[in-house]
Amino acid sequence: MPKILVTGGAGFIGSHVVDVYLRSGYDVVVVDSLSTGRRENLNPHARFYQIDIRSTAEIDDLFQKEQFDSVNHHAAQINLRRSVEEPFFDASVNILGTINLLEMCKKYRVKKCIFASTGGAIYGEPPQIPVDENVPAEPLSPYGIAKRSVELYLAYYRVIWGLDSIVLRYGNVYGPRQDPLGEAGVIAIFCGRILNNLPCVIFGDGRKTRDYVFVEDIAEASLLALRAPSGIYNLGTGKETSVLQLLETLQKISQRNVAVQFDPERKGEINRIALSTEKVRRTMGWIPHVSLEEGMERTFSWFAEGGFHASHGA
Repeated sequence: MPKILVTGGAGFIGSHVVDVYLRSGYDVVVVDSLSTGRRENLNPHARFYQIDIRSTAEIDDLFQKEQFDSVNHHAAQINLRRSVEEPFFDASVNILGTINLLEMCKKYRVKKCIFASTGGAIYGEPPQIPVDENVPAEPLSPYGIAKRSVELYLAYYRVIWGLDSIVLRYGNVYGPRQDPLGEAGVIAIFCGRILNNLPCVIFGDGRKTRDYVFVEDIAEASLLALRAPSGIYNLGTGKETSVLQLLETLQKISQRNVAVQFDPERKGEINRIALSTEKVRRTMGWIPHVSLEEGMERTFSWFAEGGFHASHGA
């Protein structure tokens, strides 16, 4: 039975990836520092180690003990705005922490590394929408810069050291287990605030667009990636949705009149993005199955039923 390490496996996306791997019969080990991940996200059928990926000695011991076939790397500093405010910290986790893992992959002859990159922050303001993987990466935030740096390191480790690698550039992922207090996903934040009768805060005029993709569709891509050829793949829907459109949909789903507060725009955020997924569809057979409205209904229901104790406010 192949053994897979999922870093960040107690986090929002990583925990769904763990679930998919376990359902498919893989032996799964989770590493998470629990700085943003949650114990309640951990699948009890995976072995868990609470380790910071920057800890060379602990990561070395883990790789020596477990002897992984593949690594799925989701552990990260995930807040774009924090990267703008604290670029040194962002780089220490997202670049140096990843290099630590890649050195262990080289040392212990891991066959493949799957990396969770970003399609929302790596292209900057793209010249065309939907944007495909051939468009040059021009990130406008330290978070995006770090993700692009890791992509380049992966290319180096593949060419020089033979580590097969898959880069998955995510759109704006949403769904159950997204923390409305920690991970800054606008759909989760709005769900929490609506349920607590608080105004939804919109930065700017609400017309910025993103490509929103449901977390279960994203997790399925990590399963397909185990057998896919090396490369960079966008994961999204190819559709732009504005913040105002999200709010309108959530008002219908919640059947509530939602108060709105407009605040100034924030630095480092792009205006428009949507991702072309032709390459991943052609190469892996991946397509998103969950529509935005269905995904938002499922997400709102999860919060309404007490997900992360929604009553604590957002």
